Amino acid sequence: MKKRIILASTSPRRHGLAQEMGLEFEIVPSKYEEDMTLKMNPKELVKTLSYGKAKEVAERIGKGIVIGVDTIVVFRGKKLGKPKSQKDAFRMLKSFSGKWQEVYSGVAIIDCESGKEIKDYEVTKVKFRKMNDDEILRYVKTGEPMDKAGAYGIQGLSSIFIERVEGCYFNVVGFPVYNVYRNLKKVGVSVFDYEKWKGK
Repeated sequence: MKKRIILASTSPRRHGLAQEMGLEFEIVPSKYEEDMTLKMNPKELVKTLSYGKAKEVAERIGKGIVIGVDTIVVFRGKKLGKPKSQKDAFRMLKSFSGKWQEVYSGVAIIDCESGKEIKDYEVTKVKFRKMNDDEILRYVKTGEPMDKAGAYGIQGLSSIFIERVEGCYFNVVGFPVYNVYRNLKKVGVSVFDYEKWKGK
């Protein structure tokens, strides 16, 4: 049986991946105020932030299954959000050259009717190849890094900088597909009940 799904996110990347899964969903942006300064380890932080997003929407609408996702980049133990300026984006990307980082996503699912709540996370390791200043600068000038945690979008132009990925690729895009699928099953949602899976 199809259930009402609400995605508490304005991210077009998350919307696209949820559609690729076959889900039919409504978009209700969360009014939850993220606090990246919370003194928590990365996995607890993303679980807290994603739950905050989902909980605010669940309390406001009171119906359906609400999904909240939040993604951060961790480099040398430091949690990175979106760059504050082009200069900040350049600095971030230059520091990644030839090095590994981790991408964490929190996944929160709330069933408004039953009250069941799930808090989970995913982590993926990403290695950047060595990059020179000119190519970093040209990438920053495209504007692509400015609305993305860690100043890059792996599915976009910055794909040319990525040498290796260990773990869920979709997690780096910002929506860990298998994690979401697995946890939706726990609240009785099967993607196979939606039209995209019905065939001709």
